[in-house]
Amino acid sequence: MQSPVLSAVIPVYNDRESLEAAIPSSLEILETIDPEFELIIAEDGSTDGSANLVKGWETRDPRVRLLHSDVRLGRGRALTRAFHSAKGGIVCYFDVDMATDISHLPELIGAIRDGFDIATGSRLLPESRIVRSGNREIASRGYNFLVRTFLHSAIYDHQCGFKAFQKDRILPLLSSVRDTHWFWDTEVLVRGQRANYRIREFPVRWREGRGTTVRKNDVLTMGRSILRLWWQLHVEKG
Repeated sequence: MQSPVLSAVIPVYNDRESLEAAIPSSLEILETIDPEFELIIAEDGSTDGSANLVKGWETRDPRVRLLHSDVRLGRGRALTRAFHSAKGGIVCYFDVDMATDISHLPELIGAIRDGFDIATGSRLLPESRIVRSGNREIASRGYNFLVRTFLHSAIYDHQCGFKAFQKDRILPLLSSVRDTHWFWDTEVLVRGQRANYRIREFPVRWREGRGTTVRKNDVLTMGRSILRLWWQLHVEKG
């Protein structure tokens, strides 16, 4: 196998059941985009046998690669590690529950090939089509409004787990990203805008995954993360 042009990453933590469907679905669409690709499963300290499932795929298909961590790194740190390990000049990631319609993947990768530094799916543009509970919809719109207001972002949806990057552009940016978990997505987009990266946001079809809920602590954590990044950018000048 030649060095891949495209590296796709799926971050995983105790997601064996979802992985069983995500891996074959990902391989099927990735091979229509580019014959030279790798699928990296960034497995973040799972205890449910996710790593063993991926090892089985590795023996059958050399395009699948397990990136295992014995300890929990956090979603953001696991993605950063995977991008540094990636062999492709284009890197992307999507969530294991396939909440974003995977048929959007050619458009996501196409934006990077067209010269954008970052491409991101959006659930909050007028043309987006989403299926989500009322509480999550309110929380998402409120959160993104706060990011746009306090962090002066022009992006509408910062947390959609469906993004792609020019590898040689995203790696230098990641050295300044401090969050290691869920706020990582937002921080990457905010810092990318401040660095004048070309970013394309486009509407997607998205369906809420099973078992996803919004807890009070999640909202408070996200609020503190917004304030912390504001402090870093405007007081520390980070």
